[in-house]
Amino acid sequence: MYLAMNRFTVTTQNAQAFEDLWLNRESNLKNMDGFVAFHMLKGPEVDGKIVYASHTEWASEDAFRSWTTSDAFRNSHKGAKQTAKLHEGTPVFEGFTAIQHIS
Repeated sequence: MYLAMNRFTVTTQNAQAFEDLWLNRESNLKNMDGFVAFHMLKGPEVDGKIVYASHTEWASEDAFRSWTTSDAFRNSHKGAKQTAKLHEGTPVFEGFTAIQHIS
């Protein structure tokens, strides 16, 4: 299993617009081979800012890399530069390969 996360720092003034953007966007993930699950996570408010993390689970790192080079990925992210004002800086990417899974 491979986990891909992007962290976004959002001011409380932009939090609702940021959440609305994610909750109402078209996702093409379900159509991708190797896609397992998606979660948008919201952290606590600290000093007027909230950290959000988009969290996707993939069958493998190769499946994730195929997503990032696909037309579906480009279509899902086509307006990203216009919405960058909702979060500070660029998203911080973190990728992890699972070494243990307990369910």
